[in-house]
Amino acid sequence: MPRGLLTLMLAALVAAGAAPPAATAAAPKVEQMVVSRDGHAHAKRVSTAATSVTVAGRRCAVGDGTPLAALARSGAGRLRLRDFGACSLRPRDAGALLVTGIGRDRNRGQKGWVYKVGRRVATAGAADMGGPFGRGRLRRGQRVTWFYCVRAADCQRTLELRATPASAGVVATVRGYDDAGDGVPVEGASVSAGGITALTDDDGRVQLALPSGTHRLVARKDGLVRSFSERVEVP
Repeated sequence: MPRGLLTLMLAALVAAGAAPPAATAAAPKVEQMVVSRDGHAHAKRVSTAATSVTVAGRRCAVGDGTPLAALARSGAGRLRLRDFGACSLRPRDAGALLVTGIGRDRNRGQKGWVYKVGRRVATAGAADMGGPFGRGRLRRGQRVTWFYCVRAADCQRTLELRATPASAGVVATVRGYDDAGDGVPVEGASVSAGGITALTDDDGRVQLALPSGTHRLVARKDGLVRSFSERVEVP
């Protein structure tokens, strides 16, 4: 496994031995999106309840509130995992699990699967009981994006779309976020709502003429990771 990808995915695994936060009565549900190499997205609201995965022919427990629990439960595709620790029937032992494949897309060289919570690439393993950033496990409603990074430690930006009702339609703004969560306006992103599509300007803004009612908007651009779908009501 190349050093760059391991550095990106396992930078905070040393924190796995820290005392995990107290378990909650019910595992939260999160908004998860898995984006494959060809841009296809599998998005759904999914539980983070504790589960188990198969690694090298053995069953390994995955604790609740972790991104790996959500991924395993989502049905996004066959999972392939590698264990850099000693996973077991105890969730605390799963902190060094690395996702090496989802569906047909497998890690290759400096390319491979990473995940973001919100806008930032996580610094801990997806089953680390300390949480994605070592500050606690996932909370209800958080957004988790799994995507195929094209270059370790310098992944392509992920798109975020904001839309507000306007006269005879909506105004949408698209920004792209790097690994650290720093965003910039994205010019030339296509924003679609049903069969209507328009491109953003150099400020990342675009106006779409949409009829009254409920619409779902999504932003895409070649070479970047598509946005979550956003719901907007046009009066």
